[in-house]
Amino acid sequence: MSRTPKLAAVTAALLALVLLLASCAQIPRSGPVGKSTDESAGKPNNAPVFFPVAPRAGAGPEAVIEDFYLAGSGYEDDYAVARQYLTQASSVKWKPDQRVLVFRSARVVRTAVENVYNYELDLAYSVDADGIATPMPPGSKENIPATLTKVDGEWRIAEIPDGTAIPEETFKVIYGAYPIYFYDPTFTYAVPDMRWFIKKKTVKAMASALLGGPAPYLKGAVVSAFPSGMKLARESVPVVSGAAQVDLTAKELVEASNKDRLRMQTQLALTFRSQPDVINVELRANQDLVRVEDDGSVLPPVRDEDVPAHQIAVSDNDLVRVENNKIGPLPDMRSVKALVPRLPAESPVSQAAAFLSGNRTTLYSIVPGQPARALTTRAALSRPSFGRYDWVWTAGPGGNGATQVLAYRPAGVAPGATVPAVTLTPSWLAGRTVKEFRVSREGTRALVISERNGKTSVQVTGIVRNADGTPRDLTAPITLLPARAPDRGVWVNDTTVAVMKASESGNVTPELLSLTAGQPQQLAPWPGLTALSAGNGPLEIYGQSAEGIFQRVGNGWSQQLKGAVDPAFPG
Repeated sequence: MSRTPKLAAVTAALLALVLLLASCAQIPRSGPVGKSTDESAGKPNNAPVFFPVAPRAGAGPEAVIEDFYLAGSGYEDDYAVARQYLTQASSVKWKPDQRVLVFRSARVVRTAVENVYNYELDLAYSVDADGIATPMPPGSKENIPATLTKVDGEWRIAEIPDGTAIPEETFKVIYGAYPIYFYDPTFTYAVPDMRWFIKKKTVKAMASALLGGPAPYLKGAVVSAFPSGMKLARESVPVVSGAAQVDLTAKELVEASNKDRLRMQTQLALTFRSQPDVINVELRANQDLVRVEDDGSVLPPVRDEDVPAHQIAVSDNDLVRVENNKIGPLPDMRSVKALVPRLPAESPVSQAAAFLSGNRTTLYSIVPGQPARALTTRAALSRPSFGRYDWVWTAGPGGNGATQVLAYRPAGVAPGATVPAVTLTPSWLAGRTVKEFRVSREGTRALVISERNGKTSVQVTGIVRNADGTPRDLTAPITLLPARAPDRGVWVNDTTVAVMKASESGNVTPELLSLTAGQPQQLAPWPGLTALSAGNGPLEIYGQSAEGIFQRVGNGWSQQLKGAVDPAFPG
């Protein structure tokens, strides 16, 4: 059976109601002293609320299934209305918060088994119990089986998997994308981990997700101030006069050092920064306030690290610096004209630089006062990229044909001494050709664009390191879904990358991809873009064509200068 007009009409009516409520909502900026908001039960942000329809007398099995999932958008009172569509036993067992299946379209399909139906979804993405979203390409199907029976003459659902299924347009009204924060292994940088939460239950959901640890692709790459096993001591996080009262299991909190508590408090404060009602964070054990003394032992971590306001590039077959729309020499560096440099990179923490040979088969590094040195030669290499730990990265085929990711640390190495090197062979890159490998600004993640048999993947992996910062492994990545198949990509900020498919002749449309798994944002097309670079945020995106270097300005591009190619900000 195809999706009924009734389902579409009810969905549209519910969406209109939510949008009306959202347009009327005002975020409170003040309140009486001592006013308490139980964030898991109250309305701290006047978030939109659905008012689902209760079961209708005489409804058939298909209508009951459709109405049940429409009612699953109404999370009030623990999905009380949706539970009315279930038998008593099924209502007790059903756990709606285990996952959310977000669909583009849906229909109820009969099966060969009596009273068993499938709710067939064209899946846009799935969201697990911790708010981690996995995007699905168009055409991804998933069937949710439902077994029905009659109770007092009315059809009710006797068996249904845990979780809810919500239309994509409805999901975006009820849920919001928010970062929760972890630390890099040195506790110097804050690393965002993007999650989707119900807008009305955000503070409690954020705290629970934070205690649950990072998303799988970040495990081993980031650290948390909260020890494994620490949990919320109660099922709410009240916000009292601007203070989020986070009640934690007492033993671990009481036994923690003041330094660890301060890091916990800071991590929560970073995570709650998107919540307008939260001004500060209180740690509690069995509801008793646990004092945290700011003794200066913990510095606030750097969030969304800025890059310097200059680029490294190639001009007249030598390395140059591009700054204030002018081309100048790279400070203190010897000429590398003889090596015909291409695709250079500059360290954000030292004066080291790296580049590829003209045929892109040899990676060179160079530091002030020394000649360039060859680090590796392969059949093909990706553009080098530096991270905060001062390792320079590239990728290419190994001797046995396996795709390898290579990292070198050239800074501080005396002439003639061996440059520290690491070779990684992640299984998920087997058989793939890496087009881009770009390290994030805080050094815990990498953007990887690769191709296999004509199919392109855009992924983000975590970088696992030893205690001294030496790279040890790459995690199984998350996958982003661009509208096109790109071969260029750069970090724009800590939650966004820009990608494009280079072309010397045709129009090129760069895209912004968010780590929230949301829809790509297409930028203005421009003819002949062959390179992409990004400074601090979406307004500092640059493209290169045969006509010169252009900067994104509004809904277009403005030429900045001619005479330089392959620009890249430090990193």
